[in-house]
Amino acid sequence: MSLSQLVLSLADNKQLLGLRYAEWATRAPSLEADIAAAGMGLDDLGHCRVLYGCLEPLGDDPRKSLARDSDPTAYWSLPYFDQAFPSWSHFVAANAVLDTAFTALIQACVEGSQEVLQTRLRKMLMEERYHFLHGRSWLRSGIDPEPLDEAWRQAIAWFGPPDGELAELHGKGVLSLGPADLVARVSERLEVQPPKLRIDWKGWDPKRRREGKGGGIDQRTFDMLRGLEEKRFAPAGA
Repeated sequence: MSLSQLVLSLADNKQLLGLRYAEWATRAPSLEADIAAAGMGLDDLGHCRVLYGCLEPLGDDPRKSLARDSDPTAYWSLPYFDQAFPSWSHFVAANAVLDTAFTALIQACVEGSQEVLQTRLRKMLMEERYHFLHGRSWLRSGIDPEPLDEAWRQAIAWFGPPDGELAELHGKGVLSLGPADLVARVSERLEVQPPKLRIDWKGWDPKRRREGKGGGIDQRTFDMLRGLEEKRFAPAGA
């Protein structure tokens, strides 16, 4: 995996996380949580745009070779975001574990050797601090364990195998942390130990950074990403 592919995976996940946050902007348990969901959704949609903008300066934009107008699997996001979150516990698990995992990798990029990532991603770390505090607070209030375990599983799978491409980027100094270090950083920040899991690395997809080769975002979300949903509400003749 090239650094550009890793950044694309991060950008796609940020985009889908932002959309899933936004879906809860009027459904959260409190008005404050509604506002937080909307604000965090806007933050992550902004972050994905910055990340997409880093691809060309890194020397390669993998999107050019992907059928993103016709194939949902061309978006390199985690299975957790394939469907809308079915419960507030799923929202909190994504906010606490997955959002923190993405931030840990952003920090590893900022502390690495690529100047374009050092300069463009640094501001994200300040903006993500509120996401972390919100997720940790709700996590401490208690949620269902199943979505929490699944979020951990997908975060660990996203970081990749101990000797995988992300570990190679760490060895070259491009990233300041390797896969095991990143898991440890998320655990340390949340003050929660990850569940003991066995990841099927043989069935792991190195580009989409997820277990298994199938699956993809639901049709409604895919249509929205392609602009079809917005066109439904456009004035006639627009």
